[in-house]
Amino acid sequence: MAISVSLVALFGLVLFFLLRSKTLGYGSALIAAGFGFFLASTGAAGPLNRLAQSLIDTASHL
Repeated sequence: MAISVSLVALFGLVLFFLLRSKTLGYGSALIAAGFGFFLASTGAAGPLNRLAQSLIDTASHL
């Protein structure tokens, strides 16, 4: 749960800075957020969570 909240905060921060730098428009940010929301409710959520956990575990051992 803590990792999920951290990743949500990280991605939210990245979206925020992309919006501030005018690299990403508001429409694109809305589409990215919607894509993430709907992706979380599919069968891909489990493998993506395992992939993120593996990457975090690997990074913590470096």
